[in-house]
Amino acid sequence: MKELIKVKNLVKHFPVKEPLLKKLITKERKYVHAVNDISFTILEGQTLGLVGESGSGKTTTGRLVLRLIEPTSGSIKYNGIELTTLDKESLRRLRKEIQVIFQDPLASLNPYMKIGEAIKHPLDIHNIGSKQERYERVLDMLKRVNLEPAEDFYRRYPRELSGGQRQRVVIARALITHPKFVVADEAVAMLDVSVRSQLLDLMLKLKEEFNLTYLFITHDLATTKYICDRIAVMYLGKIIEIGSFEEIYTNPAHPYTKALISAVPEPDPDIKKEKIIPSGEVPNPVELPSGCYFHPRCPYAMDICKKEMPEEVMLSDTRTVRCHLYSQ
Repeated sequence: MKELIKVKNLVKHFPVKEPLLKKLITKERKYVHAVNDISFTILEGQTLGLVGESGSGKTTTGRLVLRLIEPTSGSIKYNGIELTTLDKESLRRLRKEIQVIFQDPLASLNPYMKIGEAIKHPLDIHNIGSKQERYERVLDMLKRVNLEPAEDFYRRYPRELSGGQRQRVVIARALITHPKFVVADEAVAMLDVSVRSQLLDLMLKLKEEFNLTYLFITHDLATTKYICDRIAVMYLGKIIEIGSFEEIYTNPAHPYTKALISAVPEPDPDIKKEKIIPSGEVPNPVELPSGCYFHPRCPYAMDICKKEMPEEVMLSDTRTVRCHLYSQ
């Protein structure tokens, strides 16, 4: 399989808004360090899960990969095309191949636009097919996401649908142009558990039908086992561990990953496992800790952890970790 997405040394810093007088006096700009020098690849047909606490930089990474926001530095390649230097018109034409499923369908759907028109809108933008062909394509997509009778749903408004149905509409809209790569940003986070499992099954089915490649962003590690081939764990804008689902889930290496895994509920009440809760609070992303970002909360922190950022260590052909426990 070829590399569809290749991210290298990606950085995004947001300037902190401060009073003009303070900026004139100090002449020092402060930044929120949202994404800090991350690299990863996604092979065609794979699903990479990006997991971590709120504020770890997951959503910012997804928006950077789609170039919805501009990176501070780094490289983002889609199918060999460098997105960071692409002009606006070339990027606009490429949009039909790279799409996004947002977390909140109510916020991403126009309340005054009928469901069918909302799904058809990307076809209008990219001038795909005739008027009749667009209509038929929308009906077909409504059937694929199990919104039937399709003709009835075409004429409805978002307020007339349930949360799960609205999320199906958002999925249909993202896939109507037959993209190759989709960023799913907390796509099932706002749904009930039963509806969540149905949506995950639907996303897997559509992945096979359209040969999709996903970047699946979530704070819930439990959902990744249903859909992800590989998992990347983020903490304070840094990828600290990445590997196959089996490696990460059954034998986590980084102390932070172990804490995330320990928080996943066990379906069998008889199975007891140790809960690992990191001490303290997540550090301020404006004033990052020296050395390893996780050392203020890590139960295994050593002196070197406070001074030096750990290098990537290869634990296997498919797995890397940033932790001094393994570099030692």
